Amino acid sequence: MRQALIVPSATFQKVLREEASLNEYIGFDDVELNAAASFAASLYEQGRIAEARAIFEGLIALDPNFCMGHAGLGAIDLIEGRLEPAVRSLTRAAELNPGDASVQSNLGEALLQQAQFSAAARCFERALALDPAGSDPGANRARAIIAGLRQAIELQAARRSTK
Repeated sequence: MRQALIVPSATFQKVLREEASLNEYIGFDDVELNAAASFAASLYEQGRIAEARAIFEGLIALDPNFCMGHAGLGAIDLIEGRLEPAVRSLTRAAELNPGDASVQSNLGEALLQQAQFSAAARCFERALALDPAGSDPGANRARAIIAGLRQAIELQAARRSTK
């Protein structure tokens, strides 16, 4: 018996050639993608990190330009101490959505932990500029980090002056 030749659709052929995202073929809308990202963030907050990671990675596989996937994966890598992948993911998230104070703050923290002080400072400054009212938790984290650094510098200076 002769088997019929199945030809992929034009959109799927673009996916195979990496000219389109998998989601362009599947067709999840923004509401569905955002709901999945919110669910993953909820899992993250509950400490169910492996499950959250799997969802964020899946979202990136579906759409490499989905900011929340990169932001979530970067946050997970940051808390796990995987600084290089955190910086890569958070840098991509910041490119996709430069107006996200939490992404800027997380990127600043990852860069700070890598001793990239100037780059970290720029990210923290952007986070604060994006949230002048002080209502964004990510920007407030940047404020706390900056305050802690100032206190450490002042303590070190005081110790040196007493010697």
